[in-house]
Amino acid sequence: MEDLQSMTPRRGGGETALPGVGDFPLRRRMILFAAFIVILSACFARPLYALWQYAVHNDFFSYIPLIPFITLYLIWLKRSELPRQPGVSWRWGAALAAGGAALLIGWACAAHPGWRPHKEDYLTVKTASYLLFAAAGCLVCFGSAISRVIFFPLAFLVFMVPMPSAMLNSVGLFFQQTSAVTASGMLDICGTPVMRNDLVLLLPGDFSLVIAPECSGIHSTMVLLITAVLAGHLFLHSGWKRFLLVVIVVPLAILRNGFRIFVIAELCVHISHEMINSPIHRRGGPVFFALSLIPFFLALLLLRKSEPRGTMSVKPTSGGSSPAGAAPGSS
Repeated sequence: MEDLQSMTPRRGGGETALPGVGDFPLRRRMILFAAFIVILSACFARPLYALWQYAVHNDFFSYIPLIPFITLYLIWLKRSELPRQPGVSWRWGAALAAGGAALLIGWACAAHPGWRPHKEDYLTVKTASYLLFAAAGCLVCFGSAISRVIFFPLAFLVFMVPMPSAMLNSVGLFFQQTSAVTASGMLDICGTPVMRNDLVLLLPGDFSLVIAPECSGIHSTMVLLITAVLAGHLFLHSGWKRFLLVVIVVPLAILRNGFRIFVIAELCVHISHEMINSPIHRRGGPVFFALSLIPFFLALLLLRKSEPRGTMSVKPTSGGSSPAGAAPGSS
């Protein structure tokens, strides 16, 4: 009986070292997980290819192909903290796999003749399901101890999931309206007569400037949001300061986009209406995005300097082993 019990010790987080995967060394588990990802990717080949095509040909989602590489780099940074005695978390792995399956079943049940779903909605469901299955495989192959260490890199993969169409439209409309209000206020401050009719700015010379969906700046805002999340994780240690850095993105995005509309409006009023077709309108987005990075990095610097010294995370020894007395799978 003692021998049998010693073969099946229980670990925290619902882990059990059962004969099978639980007996595999770390290197073999990595090979097993890589094989699982290859098979999973083959099963999701069609939606993953559609996601790649959509990201390549859509400016808003052009950041998506970079997300897996950033995740791999973040995991590499955590390599010295990884426990050398991984476990097997069947319970949480099964829960995430059930979530991925539920998304696929729900999508299949929603389908009916004549239904034409938005491409964003299709990609949202399929990509989220793929990532849930991948996370489930990670928990089963490596256990909760390793998964906790690489939680942020895994969670960062959520940026691979495109916004559903309803959310994308709502967020875009929010930035259109707030940018129109901001630009109108800037024009008033500078003494340029302006009347705002929702998303239309009526300017002198019978010229009207329409804030179209393409002018919402949502792509630049998403890139700045990803930058804020990543910078907060790498350079800040206080949770509320990380949250504040992310929150700062919204007013910065509104001010940046409002300032861009203000500049274009002033050029159209004081130089020529043809400035609406100038490069500063058609291809000036990166310039204004770079300008928004100045206050962003100033805010990051102030938040970092305000943290007390000695808040750096304690790194494990070069061997990467767990502290003495702490079980690799314990909470």
